[in-house]
Amino acid sequence: MFFRFSTSSSFSSFSILLPKPHIFLPFKSYTTSFSAQIMPCKLIFRQLFEKESSTYTYLLADSLHPDKPALLIDPVDRTVDRDLALVKELGLKLIYAINTHVHADHVTGSGLIKTKVPGVKSIISKASNAKADLFVEPGDKIYIGDIYLEVRATPGHTLGCLTYVTGDGVNQHQPRMAFTGDALLIRGCGRTDFQGGSSDKLYDSVHSQIFTLPKDTLVYPAHDYKGFTVSTVGEEMLYNPRLSKDKETFKNIMQNLNLSYPKMIDIAVPSNMVCGLQETKSDL
Repeated sequence: MFFRFSTSSSFSSFSILLPKPHIFLPFKSYTTSFSAQIMPCKLIFRQLFEKESSTYTYLLADSLHPDKPALLIDPVDRTVDRDLALVKELGLKLIYAINTHVHADHVTGSGLIKTKVPGVKSIISKASNAKADLFVEPGDKIYIGDIYLEVRATPGHTLGCLTYVTGDGVNQHQPRMAFTGDALLIRGCGRTDFQGGSSDKLYDSVHSQIFTLPKDTLVYPAHDYKGFTVSTVGEEMLYNPRLSKDKETFKNIMQNLNLSYPKMIDIAVPSNMVCGLQETKSDL
């Protein structure tokens, strides 16, 4: 079996086929206190926090694959050294640094990671129009050992937003985990007034791509500003003060947020469009 990626050489797109490893091994749990009771033991999982932008970075790895392959979701440049130290301590092999979207509030750590760990590939959505090694589209699967993430398009906060969902099946983590970026936050959602945002698209994205997941699916967002770490699809369907409403009410809420201009956007977006490095850096 193979997984088709769109990738780039000097950022010109072409397709490659990557083999899917066939690893069927027991699980071991490394996780936050919230999910320690229910986390199958195959998956190594860490939720990491960057305080300046209130960003969560997620580390996932296949614990019993011989190489212990790992990926980072939404790494931040300021905390790359911390994240890589943890990868080393756990004896993991980092193979992917992936982003849910082009962030406006911090600079991604993907490019910096690539300069420190040879062989790591950066991943982002094809729809983002950003630069990376590999581009993914809805329906693609990203494998680390026998564990995989399913790619779901959830535009609305930006044009290229993705949600990564752990696989469904006998050898996959249960309950499932959804890494929702800024599309769905805990009791909130990302703003829709810049970067091609659309409240109409965001509502449809969340309801069709996230709220259709099993209600016990764990929701891990890219940010939290109130001290929450995890929610579930069922909770957000009931209690999210924006997305539990009908579409017209939601659109009215979003149109009247009156949010200030993001203080990092003029630095973060241009940098994140080139994998977190300056245009002169061509070795992404």
